[in-house]
Amino acid sequence: MFASHTVPPRHDDAPTATRVPAVPLAAASRGFGRRSALAAVGTVAALALTLSACGSSGGSGSGDSATPGMHHGPATTSSSGAGEGAGPFNAADVAFAQQMIPHHQQALEMARLAEGRAADAEVKDLATAIEKAQDPEIDTMKGWLKAWGKPLPSSPHSSPSASSSASPSASSSMGDMPGMNHGSGAGSAMPGMMSDQDMRDLAAAKGKDFDRKFSQLMIGHHQGAVAMAKDEQKNGDNADAKRLAGNVIAAQNAEIEQMNKIVARLK
Repeated sequence: MFASHTVPPRHDDAPTATRVPAVPLAAASRGFGRRSALAAVGTVAALALTLSACGSSGGSGSGDSATPGMHHGPATTSSSGAGEGAGPFNAADVAFAQQMIPHHQQALEMARLAEGRAADAEVKDLATAIEKAQDPEIDTMKGWLKAWGKPLPSSPHSSPSASSSASPSASSSMGDMPGMNHGSGAGSAMPGMMSDQDMRDLAAAKGKDFDRKFSQLMIGHHQGAVAMAKDEQKNGDNADAKRLAGNVIAAQNAEIEQMNKIVARLK
């Protein structure tokens, strides 16, 4: 069926209105339906793309954790994995930190003397390893003491490379430094600590002589640290301090074994 419309003339002399071609109603309906369907398909496709983009930004994770800058991993600790000293502590924990800090600092001084003096490649590598391991442990233990409200110990003397020409009377022994002695009135230095003369002799050595002296002195130094760490494990209360003590025992015992082999090789 066709719909038609004729415009009636307004005046007698007006021209006859042009007949508008009839449009099939069914065809018009079908055209509108197709346009509506295409529009709906386009809307669905756009929505699917939007959802896909949102989903892909999440990756295999969930929520904000996959958004750049939004993921916050667990806080890292020192290389020793000993943590920040949280939890209860006792006098043995405080003494361990206050004594091991200058003990480690002297080991760093000894290790830094290897540059320009050591000839053996294994000794050079060992000195670097000692520095990389013990420097972060010093920072960790200083953090404990600050958190516990306890004073930091005095640092060892400056590197003997800068004062190797000084006379023995120009400086006191390591055992006379604040925080370097055990007990009350015993006057004994911490185990394994080098005297000023030991440090001057090491600074004056070169080549194979330095390699041998360094290894021999560091063996004794490590043995002292191991004894201190065992004391902490026995008498300490803080879990982080006891964990670092365990790391010291394991690492330095392994290095003692290595240095014994170096000394035997350099004879």
